[in-house]
Amino acid sequence: MTVFPPARHDALELEELFTPEEKAIKARVRAFAEQHAAPIINKYWEKAEFPHELRSKFGELGIGGAHIKSHGCQGLTTMGAAAAIVELGRVDGSLSTFFLVHSYLGVMTLGLLGSEAQKAELLPGLSNFSKVAAWALTEPSNGSDASALTTTARKVPGGWILDGRKRWIGNATFADVVIVWARSSETGQVNAFIVRKGNPGFRATKIEHKISLRCVQNADIHLTGAFVPDADRLPGVESFADAAGMLAMSRCMVAWQPVGLVTGVYDMVLRYTSQRRQFGAPLASFQLVQERLARMQATIQAMYLMCHRLSQLYDAGRMSHEQASLVKAWTTARAREVVALGRECLGGNGIVADFLVAKAFVDAEAYYTYEGTYDVNVLVAARGQTGYAAFKTAGRANKAPPPTH
Repeated sequence: MTVFPPARHDALELEELFTPEEKAIKARVRAFAEQHAAPIINKYWEKAEFPHELRSKFGELGIGGAHIKSHGCQGLTTMGAAAAIVELGRVDGSLSTFFLVHSYLGVMTLGLLGSEAQKAELLPGLSNFSKVAAWALTEPSNGSDASALTTTARKVPGGWILDGRKRWIGNATFADVVIVWARSSETGQVNAFIVRKGNPGFRATKIEHKISLRCVQNADIHLTGAFVPDADRLPGVESFADAAGMLAMSRCMVAWQPVGLVTGVYDMVLRYTSQRRQFGAPLASFQLVQERLARMQATIQAMYLMCHRLSQLYDAGRMSHEQASLVKAWTTARAREVVALGRECLGGNGIVADFLVAKAFVDAEAYYTYEGTYDVNVLVAARGQTGYAAFKTAGRANKAPPPTH
């Protein structure tokens, strides 16, 4: 595939939800993704490598600084960021994830919780992608239960010694700075630290044999006596609540990722079924194919509107964890349905990466799982509806309810 299909997914003219400035971001990122990423991304997907040749082009897009408005950062609006996420994901899910990890975990954490000295040093390079950030919270033994992290930060003269392990950390094999979350030996609370490339106590090993988001360089991290100076502890982090706050914000952004994925699938399927002929007629003329196309397009509109409303709530300062989890769970579940319908429409070509749909099919599985699995997110959402937390721990025995008579 050398020419990406035209955008035909917007049945309800939802682009009108964006301001002129946000539309400009959308157009700029779409042109980059279609013209520079689409022609080369499959070879990197096949090799499970990140396309570093695109880094300089990323820097020209004006999106690296997320919502931050200082130190060279662009101060994106929530919908401006959504436009970038959707247009990157429309062509490749890995590129969308690279952007989100770098900007909406790494840059935002530094911009909101870092010191003025840390921001002045690091944000200019991060905002134009000349430096790359990673964000290390998840551990081999703690995924959904992230607050139970076991990585430790021991206070020593002049700094801290970090020991522990992290897993599934995107960008970590080549990041210039990694925000590592660890438990303080002084307070028992979770703190955050900047670990720089080249730290002798830091080792990142690429996770091999992934079938999803293959261009994202997820890593196992080993921290063995990694010294971090006092100046590289983030002063704005006092407890795990600060990490949870960053995750709530990023979950709003993650909810947009499957929207990008399915818009690309729809555009590809529409072009394919219009050009592919069987029994003397285009596939798009058959009733069953038309039913699938209509169902895909309708679901895309609903996903867009759910995310738009969540973005409005975030901007108004009213978005709750439960709302973010509800939308993220729903859009990722619907994305699985849309990509499955698209795969059906392409027949045998639906399992070939050259036609985009197979790649999107497996990428949807990662979206369904990270930033809170579907199951965890729906339980968080239901907690908001019922007032009951359904999470069980080993220390909470399941007891029979008291009699009602």
